Amino acid sequence: MKLNKNSVVFTGGGTGGHIYPGLAVADELKELLPDVKITWIGCSTGMDRRIVEKARSSNGSPTADAFYGIPSGKLRRYFSFKNFTDLFRIMGGFFSSLHILRKVKPAVLFSKGGFVSVPPCIAAKMLKIPVYTHECDFTLGLANRINFKSAKKMFVSYEETKNRIAEKLRSKIIVSGNPVRPVFYQTDVPRGMDFLGIKDNSKPILLVLGGSSGAKQINDLVSQNLDWLCENFVVIHQTGLLNGNEAIEKQLQLRYGGNYKPYPFIYEQMPDVLACADVILSRAGANSIWEAAVLEKPMVLIPLCGSGTRGDQVDNARFFEEKKAADILVGSDADSDHLIAALTKMLDKNTRAEYTENLKKLTGTQKPAKKIAEIIADELK
Repeated sequence: MKLNKNSVVFTGGGTGGHIYPGLAVADELKELLPDVKITWIGCSTGMDRRIVEKARSSNGSPTADAFYGIPSGKLRRYFSFKNFTDLFRIMGGFFSSLHILRKVKPAVLFSKGGFVSVPPCIAAKMLKIPVYTHECDFTLGLANRINFKSAKKMFVSYEETKNRIAEKLRSKIIVSGNPVRPVFYQTDVPRGMDFLGIKDNSKPILLVLGGSSGAKQINDLVSQNLDWLCENFVVIHQTGLLNGNEAIEKQLQLRYGGNYKPYPFIYEQMPDVLACADVILSRAGANSIWEAAVLEKPMVLIPLCGSGTRGDQVDNARFFEEKKAADILVGSDADSDHLIAALTKMLDKNTRAEYTENLKKLTGTQKPAKKIAEIIADELK
């Protein structure tokens, strides 16, 4: 099959964490090669199509020129009947991917992970299409462990991740950092302050993030300590689309005035809001951490842990803690006393400045998305 040097397929999905970084790479690739055609293979159900088709490059044109949805299944690490039924969905995704790739004939397939990416990567390998994949977390997820076998190169966010790979396979690893959308490099603090309605910036701004659906553990801690938090910070609280109670939030706003500002979800304005923040209180998903890191924001992280998670958020958080770029509250330490202690430390401007300097060292000067796009562009020559 003759490959089209003007065509690249991106794949990944299931969550925004597997889509937004891929879109960041696609944006940079289009900056380098304006005529390149980008096709996205994602999950046929869920948010994938909506996010990809909504995405726009810096010139306002669609980031992806076409989107194809395929059946997607998941291989769980525990016994479940769905492991059996999902095998048929994975097989369906594989044959759908073969058909799409034969039609598009891309010169490269770039995978951002998630189980929807596994069938396209295997199909591309069979069709002799070079596969590049990226792992955003500190340790490889199961999907990327499988994709690694099909990949010509794997990008990772951390040097330490590379060192965990068998030495004979390290030549396939490129340390790139985690791709972040271009808008996070084009923030405007006054615009963010205007959105938040903040005119008096006498207190530091604490931005509380729990993801689009919120995080009950973080929301509960904020609720339990709101008196102390609002006495010391202006609290910007993304409560989550599923967790907000409009009546209660209005009462709290009246009680705390401009020191408490809840939002169910912040999307388009998030880069500017992040730029306004002095401290971030968040989970430890790879994208949230790197978006804050790019903007050099000190963090207090409460990683998701326990049953139902492989511990990737704890690994991510531990890395930033070791680099003195974040403080973390894990397990029994995620309580009011430890939260207040961590945030009390962040009230000191010199402490925040130290964390900011450490974040600068971690993120460097080159955009991860641009570095990845340049390597993909070289493959197209």
